[in-house]
Amino acid sequence: MSSSTANFDKTKAFLIDTTKCTGCRGCQVACKQWNQLKAEDTKFFSGEGYQNPPLMSEYTFTRVKFKDYQKNGQNEFAFYKEMCMHCNEPACASVCPVGAFKKTAEGPVIYDAKRCIGCRFCMIACPFGVPKYEWSKAFPLVRKCTGCYSRVKEGLQPACATACPTAISYGSRAEMLKEAGKRLKNRPERYYNAIYGKDEAGGTSILYLTQQPLDELGFKPVTKRSLPSYTWQALRLVPGIFLTVGGGLSLVSWFNHRKERIKREQDQLNGAAAPENKEVDR
Repeated sequence: MSSSTANFDKTKAFLIDTTKCTGCRGCQVACKQWNQLKAEDTKFFSGEGYQNPPLMSEYTFTRVKFKDYQKNGQNEFAFYKEMCMHCNEPACASVCPVGAFKKTAEGPVIYDAKRCIGCRFCMIACPFGVPKYEWSKAFPLVRKCTGCYSRVKEGLQPACATACPTAISYGSRAEMLKEAGKRLKNRPERYYNAIYGKDEAGGTSILYLTQQPLDELGFKPVTKRSLPSYTWQALRLVPGIFLTVGGGLSLVSWFNHRKERIKREQDQLNGAAAPENKEVDR
């Protein structure tokens, strides 16, 4: 897969200015509400700052990370929103054997649970560690931020961008890059001279501006090259027998997964449709 960054200029993108983030976590709440995600019993994670939940999960698609640092001898906090990066050329889509992931024309990378076989290749391929497995379920699937695709395709902004009072801008990727460049030029003393997401992994739909060097905030160093090109180079080195056997097992797993899912849905429908006929114990 090969595309120039210009092909994605019209897709929607987030510009997250960490210098304006107050750590209110309104984006976390909005994400939970819109996606109807369960609350988690969480605790502060020792050594990882004050963010809570400590990690993204099947129930947490986004979180605000808290980072301690020192400035002029004083302890300070920096905050930034962690979420799916919605890569221009997503590695998760390139390795999925059943096409459960798709980069949309609007920008978000979406996921089709009905196709998923639970192989978890996407979790291994993602350089940002975003897709999470439903470890709590008997028939687990993968969960991640959808970029509020159902809202975006109707002309609305994602829930987190709507809720954020200060730090998140949302628009075409070209506009967000232009705005980021303008802020860097006009306030060089305020910003570290980099736009994270502009070129990382071939470019993403999430763009960050920071005050501190990226590595100090915990941003992962990622190749500028589009990751699907690495994917196919790696697959060429895998013996054909493993791909054949793996593909066969994936197909069997998919059929079993689908059969169990259909059965569960049918049982739920039958249960909802059945009239109440309860005997009273005497």
